[in-house]
Amino acid sequence: MTLLDSAIEASKLRLRPIIMTSLAFIVGLIPLMRAVGPSAIGNRSIGTGAAGGMVLGVILGVFIIPVLYVAFQYLHEKNQW
Repeated sequence: MTLLDSAIEASKLRLRPIIMTSLAFIVGLIPLMRAVGPSAIGNRSIGTGAAGGMVLGVILGVFIIPVLYVAFQYLHEKNQW
């Protein structure tokens, strides 16, 4: 398998577990983001920040990490003697 083909295949295999766990965590934060009453502002801030961070982590995990793998593995293979 070529380097690019292996990265694409690994990304396909990792997509479902990443999406499922991340989505479950984000859905679990919804009550925290919709809090009312005393200290609701703090709960909303924590919930929104955690959900936003999780969305950013999913984007990085699904798109950026495979690209970095291909780039660094190519450089590693190119510089071996």
